[in-house]
Amino acid sequence: MAHPLVLRHPSSLRHDTGAHPERAARITAIERELGDRDWLDWEMRESPAAERSVVEAVHPAGYVDAIEQFCAAGGGNLDLDTVASPDSFEAALHSAGGAAEVVDAVLDNRAPVAASLHRPPGHHAEAARAMGFCLFNNVAIAARRAIDAHGLDRVLIVDWDVHHGNGTNDIFHADPRVLFVSIHQWPLYPGSGVVSDEGSGPGEGFTVNLPVPGGSGDELWCSLVEHVVAPLATAFAPELVLVSAGFDAHADDPLAGCEVSDDGYAAMAGSVRRIADGLGVPLGMVLEGGYDLGALARSVTRTLEVFGADAPPAAPDLAVHPVAAAATARLAARWPALA
Repeated sequence: MAHPLVLRHPSSLRHDTGAHPERAARITAIERELGDRDWLDWEMRESPAAERSVVEAVHPAGYVDAIEQFCAAGGGNLDLDTVASPDSFEAALHSAGGAAEVVDAVLDNRAPVAASLHRPPGHHAEAARAMGFCLFNNVAIAARRAIDAHGLDRVLIVDWDVHHGNGTNDIFHADPRVLFVSIHQWPLYPGSGVVSDEGSGPGEGFTVNLPVPGGSGDELWCSLVEHVVAPLATAFAPELVLVSAGFDAHADDPLAGCEVSDDGYAAMAGSVRRIADGLGVPLGMVLEGGYDLGALARSVTRTLEVFGADAPPAAPDLAVHPVAAAATARLAARWPALA
């Protein structure tokens, strides 16, 4: 039987951001932790660089050219938060390529589950704007790959990064083929992700923002995945589940104020794994944030351990948090199956 698949590439270490929270040591810490666990018996493979046509399914050619030229000219600050170096364009192409290969691998039945562990991350990147440490929107590229190359009609993206995935939100704002569900601390950078943002045009109702207050921990985050995301997924019936997996809601993370634990990430992973298995659809993960090295490495490992297990964990006896109950009541107007 095929093994679960990890995609990586050494170019992630050459994306030089200097003294910055989104730094190469993030990848080193993850790989050291996984290496100490024999990579959980996952197959490890270097990602390909994404072809330009794959990237340009999300980002205009002129924007891709501008990022390439900026890096070739020596790089620098694209904005106050987002840094590029001479090697960042190559790293960004492999980060996008890893995300696309996750989709190809699981949909071609070459792996039961796959994860792309690259930097730079992607979910803040808008169609024509780099921001929030992100150059290309990797999970959006993955979803478009599933639609364009594999003919899928319904893709679910679960974004559990503590910061709202504004780029992904906006790229699929009017697209009913992608159900984008984001759990994120609010208010917090980038300031988007209010509950009233539900998509637009034919995509209205297919953007679901689930903001949580600072200080929220396992009880609320896990309840939202188990009691809101899971029934939404059942109603939407996706053909692929993608996790935009940031680990910066961890209690140890320096860039936000939530209190999720290692066990909390494992529990959320269990809920997502049950969603995918229950629907009989593939599962893929794309790395986003997470800036405390120990918390990041442990939480990624716990998540992959659950995603790659022979069977998902049993559903927990988890109380419905009042915030989750309120979200369900609000969403039932558009998704009657939640009522």
